[in-house]
Amino acid sequence: MMIYKIFRASEWADLRANGTTAGAPIDVADGYVHFSTASQAAETAAKHFAGADDLMLLAVDTDRLGDALKWEVSRGDQLFPHLYRDLQIADVVWAQPLLLKDGAHEFPAGLEEASA
Repeated sequence: MMIYKIFRASEWADLRANGTTAGAPIDVADGYVHFSTASQAAETAAKHFAGADDLMLLAVDTDRLGDALKWEVSRGDQLFPHLYRDLQIADVVWAQPLLLKDGAHEFPAGLEEASA
């Protein structure tokens, strides 16, 4: 199953340069890397990244994360994937810009199908 991480371009650049990251400031503060499922990603973008136009969407295969991935209740009593270790560049299946169009982020076509 694919899960998704939204990073600012600078955070993505840091991961690419260092090969590992503890995540964005909120991830570091909370002690784990926040992810979303395909069905949660748009709401995550709207809630935490409204109006931001320097974003990258990263796809990560849950099979690569092992026991460090925990599913925990969060927003709206939904289970969200949380990674309790640093994110490695080798964990990332793909990354692409998350474009802002007319005030909303445009997610890639087929995102739902890719996560099933």
